[in-house]
Amino acid sequence: MTAIAPRRRTEMLRPDGGPVRVLVVDDEAALSELLSMALRYEGWEVCSAGDGAGAVRRIREFRPDAVVLDLMLPDMDGLAALRRLRREAPDVPVLFLTARDSVEDRIAGLTAGGDEYVAKPFSLEDVVARLRGLIRRSGSAAVRSESLLRVGDLTLDEDSREVTRGGRAIHLTATEFELLRYLMRNPRRVLSKAQILDRVWSYDFGGQANVVELYISYLRKKIDLGRPPMIHTRRGAGYLIKPGE
Repeated sequence: MTAIAPRRRTEMLRPDGGPVRVLVVDDEAALSELLSMALRYEGWEVCSAGDGAGAVRRIREFRPDAVVLDLMLPDMDGLAALRRLRREAPDVPVLFLTARDSVEDRIAGLTAGGDEYVAKPFSLEDVVARLRGLIRRSGSAAVRSESLLRVGDLTLDEDSREVTRGGRAIHLTATEFELLRYLMRNPRRVLSKAQILDRVWSYDFGGQANVVELYISYLRKKIDLGRPPMIHTRRGAGYLIKPGE
């Protein structure tokens, strides 16, 4: 069994130490909410607007570090909205979303002042990656890499691979460490057996999904024994970790 390490967590912070702010402007409510959820998962603050006029109001109040802007809005053309946004925030980076993907459309969007151009349908990971690049290049936020994960009194150092609870060292096998790391990267979130198999083990066990139950039991004996429990089962759904109560 080969364990694979999840991507190192990186935080983007504003100069004042606060989270990055992104304004999402799209009149498709479901798409806007899906994108907003993905951005919040990055630890960013997100504000949304469904039309150009609302975007102008939000940019005044919210002062975002980046804007995701649909080129087809109900009250005005996206390029007109961009011009109004630029009057309020001349330097804010803008990523265009559009269903139109011709070379002419791309040229029009970029020459109008857009910084990136993504055609629908798009990958959420692609949008997030492009936004991170825009924000980094704009200098409005710094990237900080974190090697220490904390949930309650439990800590896991990804660099030294040391785990402690309440200051007391806990010795884990390589697979136990990867499982705990995945849980701690997603505190209070229920993770299914399928998700855990996909991220902690490099292949699908098929009928042997009980390997997850087995390793959860190993972790409980080392993490929770004699202490308020942190690892919980949600019957029929999966497992989660949260501070002991």
